[in-house]
Amino acid sequence: MNNMIYIVPALGGVGFLYMLLKASWVDKQPTGNETMKELSGHIANGAMAFLKAEWKVMAYFAVICAILLGYSGTLVENSSPVIALSFVLGATLSAVAGWIGMRIATKANVRTTEAARTSLRHALNVSFTGGTVMGLGVAGLAVMGLGSLFILTYNWYVVSVGAGVNGIEMETAIEILAGFSLGAESIALFARVGGGIYTKAADVGADLVGKVEAGIPEDDVRNPATIADNVGDNVGDVAGMGADLFGSYVATILATMVLGQEIKSVDQVGGIAPVLLPMLIAGMGLIFSIVGTLFVRIKNDKGNVQGALNRGNWLSIILTAVASYFLVTGLLPEKLAIRGFEFTSLDVFLAIVVGLVVGALMSIITEYYTAMGKRPVNSIIQQSSTGHATNIIGGLSVGMESTVLPILVLASGIFFSFEFAGLYGVAIAAAGMMATTAMQLAIDAFGPIADNAGGIAEMSGLPKEVRERTDILDAVGNTTAATGKGFAIASAALTSLALFAAFVGVSGISTIDIYKAPVLAGLFVGGMIPFIFSSLTIAAVGRAAMAMVQEVRRQFREIPGIMEFKAKPEYGKCVEISTQASIKEMMLPGAITITAPVIIGFAFGPEVLGGFLAGVTVSGVLMGMFQSNAGGAWDNAKKSFEKGVEIEGETHYKGSEPHKASVTGDTVGDPFKDTSGPSMNILIKLTSIVSLVIAPHLREGKSHTSEVKLEEGKKIEVQAPQAEKTTAELVNIK
Repeated sequence: MNNMIYIVPALGGVGFLYMLLKASWVDKQPTGNETMKELSGHIANGAMAFLKAEWKVMAYFAVICAILLGYSGTLVENSSPVIALSFVLGATLSAVAGWIGMRIATKANVRTTEAARTSLRHALNVSFTGGTVMGLGVAGLAVMGLGSLFILTYNWYVVSVGAGVNGIEMETAIEILAGFSLGAESIALFARVGGGIYTKAADVGADLVGKVEAGIPEDDVRNPATIADNVGDNVGDVAGMGADLFGSYVATILATMVLGQEIKSVDQVGGIAPVLLPMLIAGMGLIFSIVGTLFVRIKNDKGNVQGALNRGNWLSIILTAVASYFLVTGLLPEKLAIRGFEFTSLDVFLAIVVGLVVGALMSIITEYYTAMGKRPVNSIIQQSSTGHATNIIGGLSVGMESTVLPILVLASGIFFSFEFAGLYGVAIAAAGMMATTAMQLAIDAFGPIADNAGGIAEMSGLPKEVRERTDILDAVGNTTAATGKGFAIASAALTSLALFAAFVGVSGISTIDIYKAPVLAGLFVGGMIPFIFSSLTIAAVGRAAMAMVQEVRRQFREIPGIMEFKAKPEYGKCVEISTQASIKEMMLPGAITITAPVIIGFAFGPEVLGGFLAGVTVSGVLMGMFQSNAGGAWDNAKKSFEKGVEIEGETHYKGSEPHKASVTGDTVGDPFKDTSGPSMNILIKLTSIVSLVIAPHLREGKSHTSEVKLEEGKKIEVQAPQAEKTTAELVNIK
């Protein structure tokens, strides 16, 4: 085997080592006064308590699934019980990715607050470096884990067994990698849903009682839910997001590898170049993300924070695009084909460029619909002047409108990437889009760190200019969080299409005919799943928020002296409510996601399951975009009042009636943008991965055949899913 395959985990190792270097730098930054340290300690302890409780539940789930997967691997030919071990490895690394993010965020928050006492420039440096640790930790673990696992499985199932490239043993090796992805996405689902319920229950409870009823500032130390709110920023937007993008990253690479193993390639790496390419692109994107982080700097307090982030992001994207040309043309042969579709190595590069362009456009469009000062957010601000109801109507309208341009961009991306390189082109476009995940996540993760820093500044009673600096970072962070979710849902759509194509090949079906009533029924049922999933997660936030509101009201009522700063609230009670609610409420949505494709697949067969997957994907992408963008727009409409907004010639600030209406909108949007919306991309990918894993079982014992007409007019039957390749070979038989 060519030594180039060992480059993949080596690149992941470089990213991981650089992450450790940056984490050490953050540790050395000053932490401020004793009050700041105490508050930061409360946040860190609450975050780790949640993580331990969540891990306990997820450990039971992982063990049960591993046992079932291991047993299933003995039932089907060309499968392997080793898939159980790869599942556990993927689940473990996904959990570790979340832990890395949680640990650095709870260290960087108070250090950002202290840095903000000096300058905005220094505060950005500390908060973004914390985000960089998160991004590099996630991407480094993914590249190292997947690359190392591929080396082991390739050496054993292909080289040792001797099937050769595109043989049955390569299919087995890829199935083991699918187990790794299944483990990563399963943990990501629970982490994202559980973290989202936690953070929004605390946020909604703190807002409704603290800001609306008691009239005290956000993050006021007198609010019993304020510590739980700050903990929630970490468990939802940091640990949840880390596990989420770890799973997305792995699933995208896997989808491309699955399709790549169908391509017969005569190359310098033993015929596995199409399989190796997405891993090399991911490793290369990791290195260029490191380069991009070096350019995220501002000169002084008047510097453009959003511009600095965009500069680093665009640099990493451009460098990845340029390097991809040399990688693709040097690694792949000139001519390739997949399922009868012929293309060239240059076409593969163009598909990668399409993916990078789609990712960039999705971020730009999402920023437009969620950023302060733009038409959509301004329209919600104006509608806040006539009350709470019109604010809600305006936000819903913006969210629905925001699906139009992204869907057109996404559809164009699918069309052009397919035109260039067939289904492999769609998959490699998604891999190109996700190549700079480390940079995207660094930009995304710095926002919650800055948000926590502002909360600590408020609760510590620091000078006004400190909170003003953290608010600048927080406002930018809200926008980057929204763009990150748009980016993630776009990658999920492309990845799910690639996984869908892989499922079709492995399951042995040639078409999915929606004229068949069962298939059409499956399509409708699939379209319903994102709605019931959203209903369950939003309702969970509502129930947990009600418990939080009642607890905060009780403390205000029963503990004398809180409002006069003479008594401390019982912060632990609110942390406990969010923790218990999130662990309990995350189970049912997770169970539906994992069991629905299994039930439909075994009850009705692979073709109906294919219709189900199509419904989940289309409905899930639209729901994800709508909810994330509506919530982001509501949030920044509320934040606009903090600086003052002009409505019909009159300037309104915090505490005004329009501001109170905007708080209501933000409260409604909270579970949209931080719980159900971002969970959609995991939902559609996990559904596809579960279907891919069970596909060999659906094929087993079925009479999927393909007819080939020979020159003599005879017919021969061949077994799917190898039918297509066999057909091409049999056409030349005399």
